[in-house]
Amino acid sequence: MFAILGLGFLLGMQHALEVDHIAAVSTIAARRSGVRDIVKHGLTWGLGHTLTLFLFAGVAIVLGQAIPEHIATPLEGAVGFMLVGLGGHLLWRLWRDRVHAHVHQHGDGTRHIHLHSHAAQRAAHDTPGAHMHTHGFRWRTLLIGLMHGMAGSAALLVLAVSQAPSPTQGLLYVALFGLGSMVGMGALSAAIAVPLVMSARGLTAVNRGLQIAVGVLTIAIGLHTIQSTLLS
Repeated sequence: MFAILGLGFLLGMQHALEVDHIAAVSTIAARRSGVRDIVKHGLTWGLGHTLTLFLFAGVAIVLGQAIPEHIATPLEGAVGFMLVGLGGHLLWRLWRDRVHAHVHQHGDGTRHIHLHSHAAQRAAHDTPGAHMHTHGFRWRTLLIGLMHGMAGSAALLVLAVSQAPSPTQGLLYVALFGLGSMVGMGALSAAIAVPLVMSARGLTAVNRGLQIAVGVLTIAIGLHTIQSTLLS
């Protein structure tokens, strides 16, 4: 029993490293500038993922039946659309807050070109409570984790239903799987945070390049997910 439960924890850590999970959390991390905040977002994603898995697994174990394929497939496709939306939103914000040039002329005729962005002013104007919100609960990240939990639960539920000798042990397996996914995503978020935070401290072009790469790759992964689930 303990070997199976330990395997569930390790599989949860591995599950967090799936490419669509990495893409989703990367788009969230790309707009943050602190390692601690990025890691908290990763853990929040893992919490949402675990809650959905636990709910779906509980229903499946009680009913003795996993999610039917005609339901699981559209959920996977929905994750693809979500990834396209996340990547597109990141690229749109980069375009909106893009660095641009202004020419400034002094009274003696000297002219200077200033490069800057109005992102900070726009954020303060559009969302006066943005600072307080930054330190609040990360609901958007939780919803993304919930969505991933619904889409990725079919194979797990089959394993839980077929291998668990009792509903209690089955739910415990799922709980440890979810805990493993939280630990895995927390560690991954810390790894993602390092280059983003370092490049944000003065290396504007590098940071923006990283964000553009994250956005484009996330859209590509989302389109691939849609094609492989809904169009194949």
